[in-house]
Amino acid sequence: MTEELSVEATGETVGEAKWSALRELERLAPGIDRAAVQFQVVSEGERGLLGVGYSPARVVATVDRPAEAPASAVATEGEAAVAHELLERTLVALDVNATIKVDETEDAVTATVTGGDIGVLIGRHGQMIDALQYLANAIAHRALGDDRRRIVIDAAGYRERRTTTLEALARRSAEQASATRMRVELEPMSAVERRIVHEALKDDPEVSTESEGTEPHRFVVVIPLRSVD
Repeated sequence: MTEELSVEATGETVGEAKWSALRELERLAPGIDRAAVQFQVVSEGERGLLGVGYSPARVVATVDRPAEAPASAVATEGEAAVAHELLERTLVALDVNATIKVDETEDAVTATVTGGDIGVLIGRHGQMIDALQYLANAIAHRALGDDRRRIVIDAAGYRERRTTTLEALARRSAEQASATRMRVELEPMSAVERRIVHEALKDDPEVSTESEGTEPHRFVVVIPLRSVD
């Protein structure tokens, strides 16, 4: 038999109030199923004019208390905690019900999101997920200093699929540049994706690569080592 657990929380926005409610539920009952939490928006809040008349957003969150809490339900320290909290806040703000899994090795921490409508978390050409990964690493660097592990943010295997696609694109572009002896300019990419292309072709004896342009429109150019006479 399960016991229903309910909390009320406030925030500057409904999203912030939901996040606060989730944190309180997890404090009271570690291991809750985040996807099963039901929210009731009591008030969306009022910002007021010039700060006058401000009232916070208010929500009530309800969930069944788990019969037994797993020992490692939520990451609590270090890079793992940084990644988990950032993703948790983001999912609440986007109103996406999904699960966060954090895997740790000696060199890296990988936080993977599965379930729900994670397309919005990935964004166009991975811009959203790359921005989250950059932010997670920036927060970890500020909190932990240079002696920290790299944080990777993934969503349902997106990183592996995108890497495969970019490596194939790099090879095709190298073949085209070598055959025509003309530069091949790729579409604008994030720094993470440009690095994948550079790495894929760094040992190719026929071409070299450079990044050109300014953010957010910076792109990779594949250059034949022998140009048209």
